[in-house]
Amino acid sequence: MLRAARFLIPVFLLLASVTSWGQEVLVQNLRVWRAPDHTRLVFDLSGPVEHRLFTLKNPDRVVIDMDNARLQGAMPGVDTGGPLLGGVRLGQPDEGPLRVVLDLKADADPRSFMLKPAGPYGYRLVIDLNDVKAEQEEAKAEEEEKKNVAPTVEPVARDRIVAIDAGHGGEDPGATGRRYHTHEKDVTLAIARDLAKLVAQTPGMRPVLIRDGDYYVGLRQRFEKARRARADVFVSIHADAVPGRHAYGSSVYALSEKGATSAMARFLANSENSSDLIGGVSLSDKDDMLAHVLLDLTHTRTMQDSLTLGNDILAQLRRVGPVHLRHVAQAGFAVLKSPDVPSVLVETAFISNPSEEKKLRTPAFQRQLATSIFRGVKQYLARAPLAPRPTVQASRHVEPAQTHIVRKGETLTSIARQYNINVDTLLFINDLRAGQLPVGMKLRIPPHQGDG
Repeated sequence: MLRAARFLIPVFLLLASVTSWGQEVLVQNLRVWRAPDHTRLVFDLSGPVEHRLFTLKNPDRVVIDMDNARLQGAMPGVDTGGPLLGGVRLGQPDEGPLRVVLDLKADADPRSFMLKPAGPYGYRLVIDLNDVKAEQEEAKAEEEEKKNVAPTVEPVARDRIVAIDAGHGGEDPGATGRRYHTHEKDVTLAIARDLAKLVAQTPGMRPVLIRDGDYYVGLRQRFEKARRARADVFVSIHADAVPGRHAYGSSVYALSEKGATSAMARFLANSENSSDLIGGVSLSDKDDMLAHVLLDLTHTRTMQDSLTLGNDILAQLRRVGPVHLRHVAQAGFAVLKSPDVPSVLVETAFISNPSEEKKLRTPAFQRQLATSIFRGVKQYLARAPLAPRPTVQASRHVEPAQTHIVRKGETLTSIARQYNINVDTLLFINDLRAGQLPVGMKLRIPPHQGDG
């Protein structure tokens, strides 16, 4: 009898596994987010789903087949006012996968990935329609800019560029107020737009909004966008929440490569660094390294400049109201990891505090915060010497980039040691995951940098 029981247990577990695996997945909702260079569709699901994606021509369509899935109720209407998405059609045959057809208005490069439950969401299937024309225009503009860069490190008269990052957006609402259910993403965008207006009205300064609408931008993309714009400073705007209702006041944070300077800094950094899980970024390739990668190219000077910028902003915020931390705190905020642009994260107020949530909803308080941040940035830039636009190569001698072809028996550690660089840097620059190193692969080796 005991031997029979031993045989039946694995059979029972196998049957349970098959039953669970074969469970029907419900498509519960669809949301559409429109960004300048892509359109995102997010399907809310009752569980993980196997899917396939392919494209069809004449007319242009994207087809998504979801195995063992069906629609729950009526599909909501979608916004088709943008340049890419013309319509969404669904077909549910008696047998076979649930088919979703996306009618396109223009050439798009589709990508798809599954997201596990995170934040306020359960399982999600994300479809990104990347605007091919926008990508080509951006690549062309970057090539033209490279051709027009003068081979000099002498300062020239130019506008100071302020990169303004409205935290969260799109799928990621950020923190939510308890009393009025205010979303952090809406408050940060309003303050960012006010700050951009002040910068634009000032001779010698020009704003760059990292996002200017309700869509999500990945943490790494945020500082990379600032670097492509060759920003002089980067300011990320937030209005976070903590457990309890009594935390209040503004605070400013800079990057730390050694650890957080306080428990609050550590808590907020962990909270902000999880945004990609909620906002919807594929973590299957490179973005899961954001929480721990700090490029060797990050310079002590940039981090020191970030602290100076943060202190200037904090001094101005004191004029608006109380500050939560008396000094600029430091932690491993992923969004601040630009190697050559002074970067700070401003927690304008705690949306978890009912009285501060109420103030954050008012345009008058939003303008006050924007004005304080602007004055701090302006004060910092007035003291900072005018230098060539920040790039990794600015103001120092840089040797040409190298390429390494992986040979049999080599490891990431041995290659990193050969070129005297960090393994994480090698992974980061080549968009690799640990353990992914096929023979014959061409690796980019960052240029050695010395003082010029």
